[in-house]
Amino acid sequence: MRDLRVFRPHQLSDELEKLLHEKEVTGHAAWSRLFDETTAGMRLEVKGEELTLSAALNKLSDPDRAVREAAGKAVGAAMAGREKLFALITNTLAKDKEIIDQWRKYPTPASYRNRANMVEDEVVDALNDAVTSSYGRLAHRYYALKAKWLGLEKLEYWDRNAPLPGDDDRQIGWPEAQARVLDAYGKFSPELAATIRPFFEKDWIDAALRPGKSGGAFAHPTVPSAHPYVLMNYHGRARDVMTLAHELGHGAHQVLAAGQGYLMSGTPLTLAETASVFGEMLTFRALLDAETEPKRRRIMLAQKVEDMLNTVVRQIAFYQFERRIHDERRQGELLPERIGEIWLAVQRESLGPAFHFAEEYRLFWAYVPHFVHSPFYVYAYAFGDCLVNALYAVFTESGDQAEFAQKYLAMLRAGGTLRHRELLAPFGLDASDPGFWQKGLDVIAGFIDELEA
Repeated sequence: MRDLRVFRPHQLSDELEKLLHEKEVTGHAAWSRLFDETTAGMRLEVKGEELTLSAALNKLSDPDRAVREAAGKAVGAAMAGREKLFALITNTLAKDKEIIDQWRKYPTPASYRNRANMVEDEVVDALNDAVTSSYGRLAHRYYALKAKWLGLEKLEYWDRNAPLPGDDDRQIGWPEAQARVLDAYGKFSPELAATIRPFFEKDWIDAALRPGKSGGAFAHPTVPSAHPYVLMNYHGRARDVMTLAHELGHGAHQVLAAGQGYLMSGTPLTLAETASVFGEMLTFRALLDAETEPKRRRIMLAQKVEDMLNTVVRQIAFYQFERRIHDERRQGELLPERIGEIWLAVQRESLGPAFHFAEEYRLFWAYVPHFVHSPFYVYAYAFGDCLVNALYAVFTESGDQAEFAQKYLAMLRAGGTLRHRELLAPFGLDASDPGFWQKGLDVIAGFIDELEA
């Protein structure tokens, strides 16, 4: 009831609510379907191989630079052929949202999403301001290092996720991965390790590689009286160990919050990644501390920094793009060229002078499904990552780490009964304070300091 009351001031009459509900099938849902069917039907040729859009985008992290470039050019060409269609979808959905927001009296285009995430507008603004003001000390600094490592004067957009030189990605067997994750969790809290141990012992994890198996990874809750399941695809890489730790964090959160019952055990998206990212960080630090070979340590650190930049800087850049698009759309329809200009401006600001952006990159906004399906959703990833980084900083600075662990477990057990202010207060943290977000960003900056040393 508390969560539903947040939307009461924006509720319309029953008749208008019924109209909006019935019109959805020919409104947002129809345009979303057009986007999905268009992108799903795209076939791109990369080095003589016919690929789906998703497969072509995956090639942007291929070890071979020529393959990455070919994939980028193919994606750009595919988007150029459909630029007007994607611009029409973007303009229509932005106007559709503006009309509904005005009727519901939401103060900003992002306000509905913020209320759904149970977070105040000013807190999201504080996050946005903290990240954008840190572009220079984070992304700009890291990508200058990466250009040097790759022996390039400038990075192209297809180099952003390029593997690092000397990354042999040594194999880690499943038994070792299990031991590493349990050990990392156990050193933090034996109780937390005991919570995830049954996932291994009772086969609640589907990690084996099989033909036709779904990609990705997730922890899927059932009902509070039963246990969750974890799905992932374990290839034996260090990143797969991180994924295992991440999904078991979700699983532990779901198990510990089960006492709140079906309606109150879930959390809003902004808090849903707390246990997963924290568990991933515990495991990463354990793996890094155990690695004695300097080159491997550097590669592990760089991979972690890239993951964090993709989660924090890139998602806030996406959020900035959405804000500018929706703000300008209120003045009239945006030409495809103008959308591309906004996209490039945001990318230059966030990624920095280490990059040269080829002409076709101005079209790369067009394939991002979040802009279509879930406007202003993307900042939640940065919110969760920075929140956990700030928590982790408090943990490392804590004089009594056992007491911190007890507070942390209490936070997970709370499920969806408490909002972010109440959950963070025992740790002396406040998400409305810009210093809170800087504390989280300092963790990323510290990793980059290590890489520069």
